[in-house]
Amino acid sequence: MISALNRLVDLVEEHLAERTAERLAEHPAQEPDVGGLARELGTTEYHLRRMFSSLAGMPLSEYARRRRMTVAAADVVRGEDGLLGIAVRYGYGSAEAFGRAFRAVHGASPGEVRRDGGPLRAQPQLRFHLTVEGSIPMDTRLADRPAFRLIGHAARVPLIHQGVNPHIQRHVAALPQEEHPRLKALGDTEPEGLLQVFDDLGPDATEGSELTYLHGVAVSRDTPVPGDLDAIEVPAGEWAVFRTAGPYPQALQTTWAATATEWFPSNPWRLRPGPSFVAVLERADDFATATCELWLPVEPA
Repeated sequence: MISALNRLVDLVEEHLAERTAERLAEHPAQEPDVGGLARELGTTEYHLRRMFSSLAGMPLSEYARRRRMTVAAADVVRGEDGLLGIAVRYGYGSAEAFGRAFRAVHGASPGEVRRDGGPLRAQPQLRFHLTVEGSIPMDTRLADRPAFRLIGHAARVPLIHQGVNPHIQRHVAALPQEEHPRLKALGDTEPEGLLQVFDDLGPDATEGSELTYLHGVAVSRDTPVPGDLDAIEVPAGEWAVFRTAGPYPQALQTTWAATATEWFPSNPWRLRPGPSFVAVLERADDFATATCELWLPVEPA
């Protein structure tokens, strides 16, 4: 995986090198062919993007944009070409669109940078390295599950990587108290108990991007769904199940991050599209600490 991510970084650089006005008609795409690289490496674009986002701290699309604006800034400062020509070279249809992207990265317009020589916020080329970690074993098991359903109350919420998600907190707090035991009684298959379900998460897992959160339970595929509940159909497949205990949600979020930095790089599995969910096995009355299971959909790498 480390080698694959570095090859992905190289692909971004190769794509940047091709951004010339003469070859623009032949290569109109603004992003490199990640899907083609994934197939060449024997993995999937979904897994490659998720691992990049987790380890780099930014989506691949954001990294490519920052690198594109870093290289474009050199052309702007040199002043040999007009701003429209530079915009077209780097895949923008107008100087205005290029200016917005440029300002988002550098904090100043191309005209200001050309006049003053800055400010410039360069994005260095990333390089991934293997470090020796994993001194604390991860408590993991693999579960092969038939098709089942996740039922409960769903809402669209923004993704927050660290700390309590207030949007999820408000969604759950708005449910009547009697709804929690009702849901728990409906669950009839593993994973047991009330579940925190995260679905429709994009492969880049960008902070602030929307996902579907469902507060509910797992039921067998043939269990009828009450009319007032939402349902997510989950196909048969394998799951990596990570057990975590400690301060909530910090211990859970640390384990989630460690799946990308430690578990996936050292195990012959990769993420596949599908919902991820958390089963809370035990918790303190104030929810300050909890023992949880994190379920991630996987397939052989």
